[in-house]
Order: sequence, then structure tokens, then C-alpha cells
Amino acid sequence: MVRVDGCGDGPLASDAVDHLAIPVSDQDRSREFYEAYFGFGARAARRDDDGVLMLYDARGFALALGPAREPIARPEWMHFGVGLPDRDAVLAFRDRLAADGVELVEEWDEPDYVSVKCRDPDGYIVEASWEPPA
Repeated sequence: MVRVDGCGDGPLASDAVDHLAIPVSDQDRSREFYEAYFGFGARAARRDDDGVLMLYDARGFALALGPAREPIARPEWMHFGVGLPDRDAVLAFRDRLAADGVELVEEWDEPDYVSVKCRDPDGYIVEASWEPPA
């Protein structure tokens, strides 16, 4: 449970962040990428009145793909990611991305941290990682 101070009379209580909105240059291309590699086809996508395409994963997390009306500027360090169940899952995912020609930008394979970062069609960095439980 995440608690955020400064919201009314008490902290905001939430189980987790539940959505992310990003501008994209081609919604169909981005949709294909996120459905193919990150599980965002778990339920039917929907398009809002403002043109934002909403994708959902199996946990109900929503990825909002908004139509970019200007060039997309992203800080080099910016990324978002998903956790995978174990080291082997991350390495298998890395192999799949590489076999499909997806650009890999960083890899880590340490005893306590395994990660692969790739670029989506608009250049956003997306990470898949595993860390042992604390």
C-alpha cells in the first residue's frame, strides 16, 4: 500500500500506480509493440473521445497512448518497467527481443539483479527485470 501525504485530511491510500500516459507518434505501431512484448492485450483496448488509446494488462494496469501533436522529447534516463518472476524469464525475454530485432539498450546479469532495457517504436526505454525478494 502506498501512502501519499498532503491529500485532504489524511494520506492517499493505494495498492499501486495503475496507469501511465505517454505520447506516441503512431498508436497502432505502439499498440502492436506493447501487446506483443509487455502483455497489454489482456482485455479489449478502448479509444477515448480525446483520441487516447487505452491498453490494459492482466493486472488492470492501463497504458494510455496519446497522439503526439509535436516531436516527442524524452530525457535519456527516463524509463519504465515490469518485474519478471525470475532470472531465466528476463534472459528468455531478452533473447526474444533480440531475435525480433528490437533495439536493446542495456543489460545487467548480476546475482541480485537481472535486467534488459529496450526501445519502443518512439524511443522510450522499457525495462524488464528481476530482483530476489528482500
